[in-house]
Amino acid sequence: MIYVALFFAGALLCNSLPHLVAGLQGVSFPSPFAKPRGVGNSSPVVNFLWGLFNLLAGGWLWSLYPVRPGLFPGFAVLVLGALVLGLYLALHFGKVRK
Repeated sequence: MIYVALFFAGALLCNSLPHLVAGLQGVSFPSPFAKPRGVGNSSPVVNFLWGLFNLLAGGWLWSLYPVRPGLFPGFAVLVLGALVLGLYLALHFGKVRK
């Protein structure tokens, strides 16, 4: 259970970055609340709020099972969660933006 929570913590923290950046820059960006879902753009305010939710949820999961950065299995799983979601989103949005 610890590793599942850390995996999702990494994924949520990774997902918070583009939404927070888009929202803070005042730029529209795809979100789960757009139409069509994950393809259409959401407003900067929606993106900021979604990014903040992801940041808080990921941070909360990480706080439940705190691991230090370094060569530790828990931290590796956290990074793996960020890596998996980051690669998926990079491929997905690469296709959407074409």
